[in-house]
Amino acid sequence: MVKAVVGANWGDEGKGKITDMLAKQADIIVRFQGGANAGHTIINDYGKFALHTLPSGVFYSHTTSVIGNGVALNIPVLMNEIQSIVEKGVPMPKILVSDRAQIVMSYHILFDQYEEERLGGKSFGSTKSGIAPFYSDKFAKIGFQVSELFDEELLKEKVVRICEQKNVLLEHLYHKPLLTPETLLEELHGYRDTVRPYVCDVSLFLYNALKEGKEVLLEGQLGTLKDPDHGIYPMVTSSSTLAAYGAIGAGVAPYEIQKIITVCKAYSSAVGAGAFVSEIFGEEADELRRRGGDGGEYGATTGRPRRMGWFDCVASKYGCRMQGTTDVAFTVLDVLGYLEEIPVCVAYEIDGEITTDFPTTHLLEKAKPVYEILPGWNCDIRGIKKYEDLPENCRKYIEFVEEKLGYPITMISNGPGRDDIIYRQK
Repeated sequence: MVKAVVGANWGDEGKGKITDMLAKQADIIVRFQGGANAGHTIINDYGKFALHTLPSGVFYSHTTSVIGNGVALNIPVLMNEIQSIVEKGVPMPKILVSDRAQIVMSYHILFDQYEEERLGGKSFGSTKSGIAPFYSDKFAKIGFQVSELFDEELLKEKVVRICEQKNVLLEHLYHKPLLTPETLLEELHGYRDTVRPYVCDVSLFLYNALKEGKEVLLEGQLGTLKDPDHGIYPMVTSSSTLAAYGAIGAGVAPYEIQKIITVCKAYSSAVGAGAFVSEIFGEEADELRRRGGDGGEYGATTGRPRRMGWFDCVASKYGCRMQGTTDVAFTVLDVLGYLEEIPVCVAYEIDGEITTDFPTTHLLEKAKPVYEILPGWNCDIRGIKKYEDLPENCRKYIEFVEEKLGYPITMISNGPGRDDIIYRQK
């Protein structure tokens, strides 16, 4: 059976913790899209970790961690991550890398930085990890696939072509130093020698594993609203963040994905630019940011302060619908315990019209939040293990959100640790 763990909103929903928790019952965990431009923060018995490429199931010795073909593979980042967790006492995980995954090259990162610099005040708020240039090259069919590392003649011919093309931009658009075929070939040889022990036909591996009845967990990066087709385009990422893409990015049949756990925060946060209707500012935002997450709301990759907002039912309902949600995991609920009253965005006002349907970006930019105010529970809920033991106003908040979403909340996270979870039968 295949389960997918994905985000409902802008990312930063707490997917890492949910994946880490569900991985206990899984045999294989697969990262199926995105790159090292976003991170999953995990707190467990080994300590606190921010993973950027490794799947969040690497902390269990019984699991196999897979980098799927849909991932933007930054090989040095992957190797550094493996080393960093082993140094903290985590047993060396079993890792497989798809022979069809494509490689983030050093020049992708440079081009990302150069373009953000060129755009200045009109930049996309990129993490400058090379993701957009990487995916541009992938779809322009000039990227390097892992399998190509083992064809020397192909590499020698391809690096010349790449340099000819990239150097036009470097010279005339960015006015930066040029690439040389020799340097690129040396970089690729280094990647080949490093990644060789992990390379595998991942789709065949997963096909055989599913035939044997293994449990597979797909781990997504970011959330619905960062999807290039269905998100807040153009302030989106460059690969699909939807569970449906899990079939493509891992190489499994679409009908294999039977459970889709969509992770929703009990409030909203976002890193990077783009429309954010329920955003709050000033001291109100600062306090929520300070109290939020597992030590403040700051990007796991960039360290940037996250933009803060109240729970957005319109965006979250849309996010769950586009993911094909079977279960909602509701995270960081404990953070809201300091509030006497909790605003919830239940609709948008656009040009005088009220809507509960999520619009396209040009309309979203004009949207104003319509709030309902719910009473807070004004106490600490960490340590509670049973749903019925939660304060009444806390349960009412969960049930109010659930009704607005139209999808069952079956998991509630009430703390940063692996065991800070309440299961709720529906």
